[in-house]
Amino acid sequence: MLLQAAKLVGAGLATIGLAGAGAGIGNIFGSLVIAYARNPSMGRYLFTYAMLGFALTEAIALFALMMAFLILFAF
Repeated sequence: MLLQAAKLVGAGLATIGLAGAGAGIGNIFGSLVIAYARNPSMGRYLFTYAMLGFALTEAIALFALMMAFLILFAF
């Protein structure tokens, strides 16, 4: 009973990283819009860097989700 409660609390705490990733993705694309508005001729390069930032930020979110699932189902 107590072990199950600890697993649920640990998994809940592990998912806090998902909120940070969501804020990071919003920040990346918000900055893309601002940068594109300032210099439209650099749009192709800006989009490439935005996709790289999105992929790295999303990887952190997937790591956090993986840790939550490991806590719930592996222990």
